Amino acid sequence: MHIIEGGLDDPRVVELLHTHLVRARAETARGSAHALDLSGLRAREVTFWSAWEGEAVVGVGALLRLDGGQGEIKSMHTAETARGQGVGSAMLRHIMAAARARGMSRLSLETGSWPYFEPARSLYTRHGFVECGPFGDYREDPNSVFMTRELNGT
Repeated sequence: MHIIEGGLDDPRVVELLHTHLVRARAETARGSAHALDLSGLRAREVTFWSAWEGEAVVGVGALLRLDGGQGEIKSMHTAETARGQGVGSAMLRHIMAAARARGMSRLSLETGSWPYFEPARSLYTRHGFVECGPFGDYREDPNSVFMTRELNGT
């Protein structure tokens, strides 16, 4: 597997992102899904990566630069056929390394509270993320779980 920056013009990536948006919106309450669409992922303050196994896209993830040396993980998704193969962990480690290289001291994220999102919450917990309160423009929402991790060189 290799991870590359970009891919938003590749129809295979667009299809995986569409699946991500549809599932995220279907698996949480109306108004509580915060996944970025293609235009959001193209924003200047967002860096997007795609993970590939041969010619197949197996995962995606993005980093949004926030104020104060902080970043937010966005649009993490692993293709159904690649789940359980370490794609999510590899993408998360890649995003964490990129955030450190850009001088960020903290990474945060929002994910769903519904059972569908339990594998994501477990992944983040295994990588040192802990629950926190809302950050940035988020507000308290029973459908959201907010997590954060300090990036102090580890």
